[in-house]
Amino acid sequence: MLSSLRIENIVLIKQLTLELDRGLNVLTGETGAGKSILLGSLNLALGARADAGLLRAGSEKGSVTAVFEGAQRADLQALLEEADIELEDQLILRRRIKADGASRAYINDAPVSAGLLRAVGAILVEIHGQHDERGLLDVKGHLSLLDQFGGHAKTLAAVDSAFQTYQSAAKTLAKRQAQIAEMAAEEDYLRTCTEELQRLAPKVGEEESLALRRAEMQRGSRMLSSLQDAYAQATEEGGPDAQLRSLIRTLARLPEAEDERLAPVLDMLDRAAIETDAALSQLSDLIRSVDIDPAELDSVEQRLFDLRGLARKHDMAVDRLPDLAETFRQKLTLLDAAETDVGALEQALAAARGAVEDVARALSAKRRAAAAKLDKAVNGELPPLRMDAAKFQTVLEPVKNDHWSSSGAETARFEISTNPGAPFGPLIKIASGGELSRFILALKVALAGQGGASTMVFDEVDRGVGGPTAAAVGKRLARLADDGQVIVVTHSPQVAALAQRHWQIAKSGRQDVTTNVVLLGDADRREEIARMLSGETITEAARAAAESLLTPVP
Repeated sequence: MLSSLRIENIVLIKQLTLELDRGLNVLTGETGAGKSILLGSLNLALGARADAGLLRAGSEKGSVTAVFEGAQRADLQALLEEADIELEDQLILRRRIKADGASRAYINDAPVSAGLLRAVGAILVEIHGQHDERGLLDVKGHLSLLDQFGGHAKTLAAVDSAFQTYQSAAKTLAKRQAQIAEMAAEEDYLRTCTEELQRLAPKVGEEESLALRRAEMQRGSRMLSSLQDAYAQATEEGGPDAQLRSLIRTLARLPEAEDERLAPVLDMLDRAAIETDAALSQLSDLIRSVDIDPAELDSVEQRLFDLRGLARKHDMAVDRLPDLAETFRQKLTLLDAAETDVGALEQALAAARGAVEDVARALSAKRRAAAAKLDKAVNGELPPLRMDAAKFQTVLEPVKNDHWSSSGAETARFEISTNPGAPFGPLIKIASGGELSRFILALKVALAGQGGASTMVFDEVDRGVGGPTAAAVGKRLARLADDGQVIVVTHSPQVAALAQRHWQIAKSGRQDVTTNVVLLGDADRREEIARMLSGETITEAARAAAESLLTPVP
């Protein structure tokens, strides 16, 4: 509920504060007194476009502050939480403008964007006027209004839940189909690589063990070659062994062979020959004991070459080849099982789709019933508002299956026909200004108690009507105000007489013209209604008529 509106330096308003309450609040005054300035100021606080032309002449800055009480709503709380603003019992919307055209918006003194201010304002206040194309005139909101009227919250929740399940199943199927399509495109590559990996069968740590074995075998091979070279050198003709034995034979043939001085030499040479022979024998045994298989070395080197070549091909370490083999195997397994897997997912999707169709059909049936009920209620409100020839209808239009949503299987729009035989069409295109305001009032009365903003503003909804019709308008406005707050700018004395609070808007001053607003007491209120009845000159008859309007009917 809008509890107060404070305006400073806006157009003709220097400074004023309206203290409002629940029920029916009316603002009256002569044409040009400034009623539109008040509504424009409220719109400014609710996020409307600001420009320097709104400033009072000679002012450097201006502001509008709207204070709301008891604005505890889940949709409002969610909106403010996104902006990190705490929703309190009192919500203050403020707009400031400067002479250079700059403007600032605030919610509870926290700077916010004008967009957020508009979004919050749209939740708090509904403004209905002949030039207003939001609220009830916005076809985007008609389906939601119908569902609120019909009390479809539980069925809507069921549709939403079923639709979310359907979307999840559709995403799962699409993801799997994309995976399969991607894998199918590389199936030949996967199978070739898998065959290579299976044939080679790499193991973690194998490269290191093969490298160690190759190094060991290479060292053994080099040692064997050296031993064989040494043995060949020792045993070949003219080698040290042959030379030693030749030396012994030469010395033994000398005449002085029996010379005891030569004997030790020959003994040592004989021992050397024996030791050499033993050494060569051991060397031969050592050569035979070195177990070097060239074929094995070739095999080890070939496997190392194959492993490292495959690792280079896949740009990874050799030890990661087993994991790659498992990855390829899993992809091929998934690909091989694709038909069965996709079939199961398609069945799940079909079941989810069927569930959506079931609850959507139930919702559609309830909407048709609610639409008929709403049409009857609105059409019943039209004759008292002097629109006997007009008709109202709710059009439910099915949407294609692939355009279904969590909102169900159809769209809704409100249409009117103002004359018998005339085609139905959108409210804003068919009705004239006065008719449009009364259509909105009739629709709002029919939808009363079905949600919406707690504060409703009607701008000259009684334009062009008087007498019984104006009284009917007033009664319906009063009925709307029973469960909330209604603010009405009116020229109708019948409407003004039904208000709980009555403000008079007037201009004062000649050089420095200012718009002022005064809350009227009983006597002043009777005088204002008399003025509305008689015009510039207030007669006693007008005062009596005003008194009659203000006197409750027993």
